Order: sequence, then structure tokens, then C-alpha cells
Amino acid sequence: VTAVAVALVLAALPLSASSHREAPLITQMPKVDGTDFYMFRSYEAGRDGFVTLIANYVPLQDPYGGPNYFALDTHAEYRIHVDNDGDGVEDLTFGFQFGAALRDIQIPVGDEMVSIPLVKAGSGAFNLDNTFEFYTVRLVRGEDRPGNRGELLRDVARDSTLFGKPLDNIGEKSFPDYESYARRFLTDVEIPGCGDGRMFVGQRKDPFVVNLGETFDLVNIANPVGPRDAETDDLADKNVTSFILEVPIQCLTEGQGDVVGAWTTATLPE
Repeated sequence: VTAVAVALVLAALPLSASSHREAPLITQMPKVDGTDFYMFRSYEAGRDGFVTLIANYVPLQDPYGGPNYFALDTHAEYRIHVDNDGDGVEDLTFGFQFGAALRDIQIPVGDEMVSIPLVKAGSGAFNLDNTFEFYTVRLVRGEDRPGNRGELLRDVARDSTLFGKPLDNIGEKSFPDYESYARRFLTDVEIPGCGDGRMFVGQRKDPFVVNLGETFDLVNIANPVGPRDAETDDLADKNVTSFILEVPIQCLTEGQGDVVGAWTTATLPE
């Protein structure tokens, strides 16, 4: 139901991105609110043959957003579209669909076992996550349309088409080392017809920088042409949910050339 488009030449070029919550209707559907999309040549050592795609959703997440936090919509499909021949129609689409489950962890209260109302039962360990989200990703070649369901990406290590999503960062007591916990969800994936890539879906710090409050207060910025750090970044302590997919370059270009365009959407059933 929303998003952003950018184009990429497979070399170092500047990219641009959108604002946050700019479409009035999306305030009624916050779980499918797309914020920014980034696409760049992977720069980690040994990964220069890959492109990293990052689609961000659900803006302005506060660290104290409990007890439900920022689960994704299990009825939606979140999509990354890629056009590699310049006609403005997608040639590849990666579609993400989510599910959720409850472990129903219980604790003894008197003579009874009582289900806890929290998403986490204790500190640190993965098996203490009381609720968890999982997802599948399908790759569709050609125009993304009903009936063209494509093929599912596969977890290389587990030989499964189901992937896990980490819980949001509740705090230091629940997650003494959140980065180590979240890194366990970074997955090597087999992309049908493309070889292997990597993927992660979960909460990250919002990388966008904007004086959001001042901008929409009749552009109430003291010196718009002043130093870059003259104003406070209103998103400095905000998070987003990032869909991160690293794909071999030849998978995106399909021999069409060196320029690709990409954008994101999210759809809900009518």
C-alpha cells in the first residue's frame, strides 16, 4: 500500500529516500507503513559481487513500546520489486509473508500453572521467547500478479522455507546482549535460480535523519542552511523493522545491463 522507488547503477552513486508517515491513509494501517528503501553494492570484504536491499517498515518505534511491541501484519505481503530493463514493470519480486505463534510459557502460582502475559519469559536465551514470528519469502519472476506465485527461498543450514524473526529489543534485562541474539537470525539463503545470498528481518535503529517535528511545524528550523548537526535528529532513538536481503548481482540484472531500479510495496486482502 505504499513505498518508495530508487534507481541503482552498480557502482558508487548517491541514493535518496522518503519521509515517514507521509500518506494520510497509512495512519490507519501502521503495520504496513513503508518508510525508506535502500539499495547498494555490498561493501563487506568478499561480498562485492552482491547487492544489499533494505526495505524499512513501521516507523517511529519507541524502545518502550510494550507489551505488544511492533509485530508485522500476518495478513499482509511485504514486497521488494526489481526492474532490470527500464520499462517500469517489475522483473523480480521478493514477497515476504509472516505468521506468529505462542509458546504459552507457564509459571507455577500456588497449585496451578498460569500462562504468562509477556512476550518473553526470562533473560537472554532464545527458548524463553514466549511469542515468536516466522516468515516465508517467495521470488516471482516477471510481473507480480495473482496466480504467479513463484518459488520459495530456502534456509541453507536448516533446509527449510521457514525463517525466524527476532523479538524487538525490550531492554537490557530481557536482552543483555541484543546484537548477539539478533545475529542468530541472519540467515544464509538459497535463492531459486540465483545461488546463495543472506537475509535478516527484524528491528534495527532507523538510519534516516530528519528534524521531523520542526519540519511539520511550518518548517520551524532556525537555520535550514546551517551545519548538518545544528539540529537534533528526531529519529535518533527510534527504530524500524528492516527487511534486509543480500542478492547476487547477476540475479538482479539477469543479463540486461548494469542498471536496475527497485521499490517496495505492501498489500492487504480486500
